[in-house]
Amino acid sequence: MMKMQRRLILTAAVLSLAALAIAQAPPAGRQGGAAPRPVLWVTTDAWPDGGEIPLRNAGRFENKSPAFEFHWNLGTNPATAPDTLQTYAVILHDVENSTNKGTTDTLHWSAFNIPGGAKGLPEGLGAGELPDGTKNGPGINARGGNPGSYFGPGAGAGPIHHYVFEFYALDTKLDLPATATRDDLMKAMEGHIIGKAAWFGRFHAPPAQ
Repeated sequence: MMKMQRRLILTAAVLSLAALAIAQAPPAGRQGGAAPRPVLWVTTDAWPDGGEIPLRNAGRFENKSPAFEFHWNLGTNPATAPDTLQTYAVILHDVENSTNKGTTDTLHWSAFNIPGGAKGLPEGLGAGELPDGTKNGPGINARGGNPGSYFGPGAGAGPIHHYVFEFYALDTKLDLPATATRDDLMKAMEGHIIGKAAWFGRFHAPPAQ
């Protein structure tokens, strides 16, 4: 009789532990109990990711900002942007340079408060504050009272410089003036980034003819 009771108690304990494990297991398609989130990525036809940036998009040549398309994926499947998406921001920097002998590289261009409903950026984005609320922010052309605007890669003839376009999807609209500094912009985005993507390029000016 005692053996039977022990077996019943042991069986009940095993069943209780199994039920607890099932209850705590995340549902299919989730990790750690959190629903999978859409991921931001970008594309451009201007040059392949990591490829040579054309003179059309270079600072001392045609200096047109490249067109980009925004995409969202859930795994390998296209997805809609998160409901919390409010705005996008972009910064372009030359990772080869160091500013004032420090660790900060050269910021060529930034733009923020790009509407969350935007499907991308057109080629040749205008300067200053645009009708849709987009603001050109800190960058090379935002100095000395000039309105912020795109200034593309500018490395001279010689070793190749590498440039990164970084895109941020934000759950807020940034309350910043166009005269904000790079630090101001990065601090304002902190805690609001719901997606990030990057596109790489390399550039050096052709030798003089």
